[in-house]
Amino acid sequence: MKKNYSVIIGSGHYLPPNIVKNSDFLSRKFYQPDGTLFEISNEEIIQKFLEITEIEERRYMDDDMNTSDMAYLAAKKAIETSGIDPETLDYIIVAHNFGDVKKDSYRTDLMPTLAARVKQKLGLKNSNTVCYDIPFGCPGWIQGMIQADYYLRSGDAKRAMIIGADGLSRMVDPHDRDCMIFADGAGATIIEAVESEEPLGIIKHKTISDTLVEADYLVNGPSFNKDFDQNIITIKMNGRRIYEYAVSKVPVLMKEMLDKAGRTAEDIKMILIHQANAKMDYAMGKKFFKLYGIRNMPENIMPMTISKFGNSSVATIPTMYDMIINNKMDEYKLQSGDEIIFVSVGAGLNANAILYKMP
Repeated sequence: MKKNYSVIIGSGHYLPPNIVKNSDFLSRKFYQPDGTLFEISNEEIIQKFLEITEIEERRYMDDDMNTSDMAYLAAKKAIETSGIDPETLDYIIVAHNFGDVKKDSYRTDLMPTLAARVKQKLGLKNSNTVCYDIPFGCPGWIQGMIQADYYLRSGDAKRAMIIGADGLSRMVDPHDRDCMIFADGAGATIIEAVESEEPLGIIKHKTISDTLVEADYLVNGPSFNKDFDQNIITIKMNGRRIYEYAVSKVPVLMKEMLDKAGRTAEDIKMILIHQANAKMDYAMGKKFFKLYGIRNMPENIMPMTISKFGNSSVATIPTMYDMIINNKMDEYKLQSGDEIIFVSVGAGLNANAILYKMP
């Protein structure tokens, strides 16, 4: 019996051309949460940061750009690669965290939605192309894919475009060493309902939300520099608690999803994981395989882009997927029939995963 399955038919991404290296932070004054300056040198701070996160550089938007502009450019590429008439899209879903934020303003602009702005920039006239946003932390793009999958499986919709876009550089505390983690970018995918007797595309998914966790209070806080306007709210992150949560929860979530699908870790060709901290990603990956009695995580199963692109939040996974599909990561190849996992964790605390079979 044939069923509707959600299959990616096009993808695109946009990475700003401005490269910000770790050395660009050498002259920055970094403060501790109590408002005092670090006693160690910036060289030591940056070296320790590199050892933990593996981030060497990140991308920032041009001053005259905004998150919706990046989302539009990624969307345009996804439409081109899919070959569809964009007027046939039933949904445009944009995942982000702060909306549009003008340079040095720290003011979020959320209405109209970024999805509506993307539709306007694309010049789409179809009133039936519904636009809305998802504020779901770093797992937002995956959650958008999950929501769209429900629409397509129901038969109520045929095509949807899901975009992950964030301009995190506009919301960081410049005096918090964690500001070096965050980056800007956008990634987009177009999924289409395909009838098939054999499962393909999105096979299974799972999402969890744990709101009664101390690390939930990841975002929103004044600068650690007391001379900086304390009314300005910036990104804050309890790195240790997030690490503990992610390593304890995410591998189990992945296994529970595979259990529902009747799969094991040995069936998986690749894991596309959200990247905020390389050490944390490796720990999650290793624990996932240990749940199946596999002592060592297979080589080249978890692509890493964090060293060059930093943490672009919701943009990370769709950007990485698009790069792999378009042969821009030489050591990683995907073929028809390969089964992969998209997985993310972030503010909320939320975590989610998708099991996807390449058509």
